[in-house]
Amino acid sequence: MSTNTKIAILSLSAGMDSTSLLMHLLAKNYKVKCISFNYGQRHSLELQRGTELIEYLKTKGYEIERTIIDLSILGTLFNSGLIGKDAKPIMGHYSLESQKGPVVPNRNAIFASITYGYALSQAKEHNIESLIALGTHQGDYKIDKETGIATGQYPDCSEEFKLALEHAFKIGNWDSDKVSYYAPYNITDKTGVLKDGIENCEKLGLDWKEIYKRTNTSYAPTEDGKAHGYTGADVERVISFHSLGLIDPVEYVDGWEKTLEYALEEEEKYNSK
Repeated sequence: MSTNTKIAILSLSAGMDSTSLLMHLLAKNYKVKCISFNYGQRHSLELQRGTELIEYLKTKGYEIERTIIDLSILGTLFNSGLIGKDAKPIMGHYSLESQKGPVVPNRNAIFASITYGYALSQAKEHNIESLIALGTHQGDYKIDKETGIATGQYPDCSEEFKLALEHAFKIGNWDSDKVSYYAPYNITDKTGVLKDGIENCEKLGLDWKEIYKRTNTSYAPTEDGKAHGYTGADVERVISFHSLGLIDPVEYVDGWEKTLEYALEEEEKYNSK
């Protein structure tokens, strides 16, 4: 590996956001290595979709290393509506209160820590600079207009949290100057993430429909891989595709039209509050 090689370690869930970031990094000519986590999530379909995505990209000439790390013990240790056998997804558009249900305590700090350790090891082994990449975005949290501080749904998706974590990594590791923390979507919402991903698919000569059909966002997918359509995560995804005038290529239990109708109704109720 040459000293000017650009390497990125991506936390890849194979959801819409991290997949968009994968396209983003490939378009910037990074050599991407992915880490996926089995943390006892109810929607473990995402691990299968990640495999399908990497295999598809391989047929298009993109060789991407991927490691799946087993953290399934978290399903028995942590209290969350997203993991464990008793996990229950939130239906409808998220509210400030309901958004707390699917939060896995300290999840992004755990994922980022492991990703950072791998990136630092790669940087030292190959004498290069590297970065860690997470697909957190502005739509994942709300900002208090007076304080500018993240509140509500996912505080560990905020720029404030990212900067604090990056600082901790730098003071807690030798050679930390070799690794940077990249979260480019912290300044945009979920629709912006999708737009960026699709634009980069085009730059890479990839069919965005083939890419995004190999993703999973639903927190309650069926055993045969269909998206539920009515969970909070589903609603956000459906609205994003619709905002760009597109039809989501994943298959929904009740089909696209009915799922979209529900999402728009939920969005209207949310905005009227």
